[in-house]
Amino acid sequence: MAQRKTHSDEGRGNRMTSLSSVSGAILFGRYAFAPNRLGYCGPDDHQALLEYIASQRPDRGLLELERRFEGAYPYLCLIAQANHIADPFDKRVVEAYWIGNSYLEQVDAARFYDSLTLRFRPRMDSRSFSWLTGKLALGARPHHNFHVFDVYMRTGLMKDDRAAIVVETMDSCRVSWGKVIAVDGPELIVERPKLVLIGGKFVLTEPEVVRVTRQISGLGFADQAEPGMYVSIHWDWACEVLPAAKRQRLMAATRQYILLANQTL
Repeated sequence: MAQRKTHSDEGRGNRMTSLSSVSGAILFGRYAFAPNRLGYCGPDDHQALLEYIASQRPDRGLLELERRFEGAYPYLCLIAQANHIADPFDKRVVEAYWIGNSYLEQVDAARFYDSLTLRFRPRMDSRSFSWLTGKLALGARPHHNFHVFDVYMRTGLMKDDRAAIVVETMDSCRVSWGKVIAVDGPELIVERPKLVLIGGKFVLTEPEVVRVTRQISGLGFADQAEPGMYVSIHWDWACEVLPAAKRQRLMAATRQYILLANQTL
């Protein structure tokens, strides 16, 4: 005779579900916070997101906030489904989107095409949509930097006088890396390559010294950063300290999507 599930069993199941999402939800928030603070995506509650991630004590409220990131969350769902992972906030899925890993390779072109059709076809003319989906045959995957380099480019501004402004925005929006030179209060001084347009193609410069924010009102996600370490950067915000293997994957993915963008720039 089957046993009836008790309230305590249900509670344990809920806790297990929450625990399986914790590390991925925290990782997602590290990268989503900066554009959310600037009002570019997600719900109007960046302070709650900052406090959740800085304290590393998430609950269902964090997941509810993060599901409202209409730009990134559908990509997480796509990656998770392609890899038969039930939780879109699984850390492997989140890392695939923001940094890059092997889980992206399981998203085949047909599945990605269906997702792009659902999300972007109603907002684009036929020519622009065909241009975007043409990248699938060239190896495009649902990485954040593909979204930055190719969705921005469909605006058609890359060859006019406003191109420099668009490239500057793309440089801020892409997830990048920087080597910490010094810690200066709530800021880090880092060496970071810059994205520029040279001869009609995207190029990463040699590292330049820039300042990025690491804390707001004493709260941040890279408090352990010290000179010599690398941090990931999104919209001039230090998201996390990057170990070597993770940094190499981000660098490789960035170069891949720069090359992909340059094929049709």
